[in-house]
Parts: sequence; C-alpha cells; structure tokens
Amino acid sequence: MVEPVKVAPPLSFNPKSIIDNFYYIVGVFRDERGAVFALGFVSGLFVLFSFLGNLFRYLGMFFLAPIRNGIIRDMRNDIYHHLLILPLSYYSEQRKGDIMSRITSDLNEIEWSVVSTLQMIIKDPINVIVYLTVLVIISPKLMLISLITFPISGFLITKIGKSLKRNSEKGQRQLGVLVSVIEESLSGLRIIKAFNVINFAHKRFKELNHVLYKLMVKIYRRRDLAAPLTETLAVIALVAIIWFGGQLVLTKKLTPDSMILFVVIFARMIPPAQSFINAFYNLQRGISAARRVNEILDAQEVIIEKENPVAIKDFTKEIEYRNVNFNYIIDDGTNKHFEVLKNINLIIPKGKIIAVVGPSGAGKSTLVDLLPRFYDCISGEIFIDSIPVKDLVISDVRGLIGIVSQDTVLFNDSIYNNISFGMTNIKEEDVIAAAKVANAHEFIIKMENGYHSNIGDRGANLSGGQRQRISIARAVLKNPPVMILDEATSALDTESERYVQEALTNLMKNRTSIVIAHRLSTIQHADEIIVMNKGEIVERGNHTELFNLNGLYTRLVNLQSFK
Repeated sequence: MVEPVKVAPPLSFNPKSIIDNFYYIVGVFRDERGAVFALGFVSGLFVLFSFLGNLFRYLGMFFLAPIRNGIIRDMRNDIYHHLLILPLSYYSEQRKGDIMSRITSDLNEIEWSVVSTLQMIIKDPINVIVYLTVLVIISPKLMLISLITFPISGFLITKIGKSLKRNSEKGQRQLGVLVSVIEESLSGLRIIKAFNVINFAHKRFKELNHVLYKLMVKIYRRRDLAAPLTETLAVIALVAIIWFGGQLVLTKKLTPDSMILFVVIFARMIPPAQSFINAFYNLQRGISAARRVNEILDAQEVIIEKENPVAIKDFTKEIEYRNVNFNYIIDDGTNKHFEVLKNINLIIPKGKIIAVVGPSGAGKSTLVDLLPRFYDCISGEIFIDSIPVKDLVISDVRGLIGIVSQDTVLFNDSIYNNISFGMTNIKEEDVIAAAKVANAHEFIIKMENGYHSNIGDRGANLSGGQRQRISIARAVLKNPPVMILDEATSALDTESERYVQEALTNLMKNRTSIVIAHRLSTIQHADEIIVMNKGEIVERGNHTELFNLNGLYTRLVNLQSFK
C-alpha cells in the first residue's frame, strides 16, 4: 500500500507530481474525516470523471452532427444540380439505378467515414499521444518493448485496408446494378407479367443479389478483423511489458507502483488505438464511395453557356438552321462517330407550322433537340432572330420553347401541380383555362378531387390520352412562342387522338410550331413539310407539292393509306 505524502509536494505537469498530490489530498481527508470519507471522495471522483468523459463525448457528437449532415447535404445538392445540367447523352450510357445508388447509399457510406475520420483526427490521436508520452516518462525501456508490435500491426492493417477498399468498390458497384434491376422491373412490371417471366426475373435478381451478398460478407469479415487483430497484438505487447517490467521491478530498476501504472495506462491506450484502426477501415470504404460520387461530379458539362451570354425574352423573326451537322460518338473505345444530321439548312419563320416527317432513324428528334440545346451541333449554327443559340442564355432559349413529346412525363402529384409545374404565382383559373384549351377540363372535374386529384407514379391513374392532354395543358399554361410537338399522338387510340389533336390545334394557334409527325394525316395543314432520310432533308414543300413529286413522302402517305 502506498503511504500518503505528509507534506504537499510541488504541483507540476507530470504524472509523478499529480499522483503525489492526489495521495496527499486523500491522506488529508483520511486523517481529518476518516477512511470512509476518503473512500467516498475517491469513488465520487471516479463517478465525476466518468460523467465528464461521457458528457464531453456526447457534446463532441452533438456538435459533430451538423458537420456530418451538412457535408452530405451539400454533396447531395451538388450531385443533384450536376445531374440536372448534364447533357442527355450522359444518361444514355448510365444506369438510372446506379445513379440513384450513388446519391443514396454511397453518400451514406461517405457520411459514416467522415464521422469516424473526424473523431479519429480530433480525439483518438490526442489520446494515444498523451498515453504514449506518459508511458515514456514512466519507463522508456518498457515503452521501447511495447513498440515491437507496431510494425507488424501497421503491415497487417495496410494489407487488410487495401483489400477492404477494393471489395467495397465492387460491392457498391454491384449494389448500383441491383438498384437498376429493381427500377427497371418496377417500370416494366406490365411486360414482366404479360410475358409470364416473373420466375425468370426473380431468378436473375436472386443471382445478382447473391453476388452482392458474397461481396458484403467478404467486406464485413475484413472490417471485423480489425478489433480482434488489434486486441491480440496489444495483449502480446502487454504480456511482453509484464514480463520485462517484472524483471525490472525484481532488480529494483522500476518501482512496483510505476509498473502497475504503466500497465494500466497501456491498457487504456488500446481502445483509442482500436477506434483509430476502425476509422481507418471505414475511411477505405468511404474513399471507394467518394470515387463513385466524383465520377458524377467530374462528368463534363458538354452544353456550356458562354461568358456574358445574350439575354432573349421574346421571339420576333425566325429560327434558322445553317449548315448544321451532328453525330454521336460510339463509346466503345474506338471513338467512332455515328452521323445523324448532314448539312441541314432550314428557316422557320415566326407564326408558321413546320412539319418534319421521315422513316425511323432519319434524325427528326435530333433535329428539334438541337434547338433547346439538349445537344450542340458538331458544325454549323442554329440562330434565333439572327443570334446564334450558343451565344444566348440557355434558360432564356428554353423559356421560349414548349415541348409535347410522345413519352409523356408526369410526376406523382396532383393534376394542378403537374399543369403548373415549375411556375409560380399561378392562379387556379389560369390552370383551368389551360386545361380547357387542352380538352382536359371535362375528365378532370369528373375525378374525385378534381384538379387536386393525385395522378400516381408517372400518371398511372390516367389513360394515355388523358396524360397527353395534361402535358399539353402544361405547355399551354407556359404559353411559349415556339412549340415542339414530337409525335405527340403516335401512341394513342383513335378517340384519344381526336381529343389530343384538337388540343394540339388549339395549342398551335398564333405560335411557331415544329411538328414531328408519325401519322401524316395530322400535318397536311402545315405551312411546310420537311422530309428527312438518313440525316438529310430530301424533300420539302406543302402536302400537295410533295405528293405530286411521287418521292419518299408519297411512298410514306401511300403506306399509311394502305393500312
């Protein structure tokens, strides 16, 4: 038993001084107030320090919470904004499910790695350094002995960490594939049921899920090896310390209390060391996730707005395509180009209806997609009122254009919010007026909640014709001077087509319209019909002129008449 110090020793910042002063205070309490009080004092100190340790640990996590969530919030905002401005060509090469996986599970992985790394940087190294300093002060020889396991630990931890990072990246990529399959299955559920391939789809999913299962098992086994490995090596070091330290005590080169203190402090150093290693492993997984997230953030914005672009708020004269060429790059490592448009020259005066027809793959949709800069032409130029579109503010250009396509895009929201999508300060009477122009008002008011009825995912609660009329109402409410109608009636039945065609006729009044038509009977009233084939304009004129040419247009009309 250590006898209390009779005289208060000088207080300094070293372990011996602190211990001697502690013994002195305990001795004073024992002599003046009794052993029970002294015991209570020591017990109270233990509770106090334990409480303070847990309090400061909680406060650390408390103040860390906005940092960890703020980082992920900002990253998620940046990714979503980047996804919105990336060109459409980017998505033709990516799985939607994989992108969803990166913005959800990969970001969660980064969050946990950031938290553990911040804890590691702030708390654990300080604890380890303090403990090491105290151990060196107590006995440099024992400290040197305890270091013999460090190189072995470092080597094993590095090897496991590399394996963990490699397998984590594979696991996150496989999870992206799995989410893609789920997304595709939900979108194509009607086809899966219709072709009676539920068992086939389930089998494919189970196989992919099993691959992910094996990867995750491997990842967790690697990660969970950290704690037992660290503890085993620490125990080996501890045994070595006790062995050599015991010999130092027996030879009176080290006092017993210093030996006990050394062992206690070394044991206290093990938990922060384990935490440090766990954080290192989490960081490896976070690095893999960050690499996948950065692939999105680093993707090039092909459609770039020039510095000091020209603002344009109205369309007054004409749209001109001048010597426009466009091709796709085939992403197979060969850098081959697939030519889509060749030397397109076209003038669209304000207020005119221009129809674009031709066989599939002729380049019709690409022609109109160049106008709102979904893509940029490879050579040549497109002008709006004699100003190149590349010199204009992109949002202004798109603000002049309304689009109604064959693939109707609606959101899981009310009819009212779908019609007024993206527009603020819209009055309900304006929404109703737009719906009437689109021949949609009658079926809307028959629904249970009228304009506030939810239409389901992608408008699943509506028929094809009803979805299309909601889309037209949205375009009417936007009231753009230029309309692009991309085969807006090709997927509809005869009755729905009649309603939609009437709505389209109303929509095109007093507007410049570019109409891509599949059913040629719907565009005979157009001011000019452009006939395309293999990326080129091969014929142009009105219906009568083109029919009398007895060329491609005539053949297309005869094919549909035969049907």
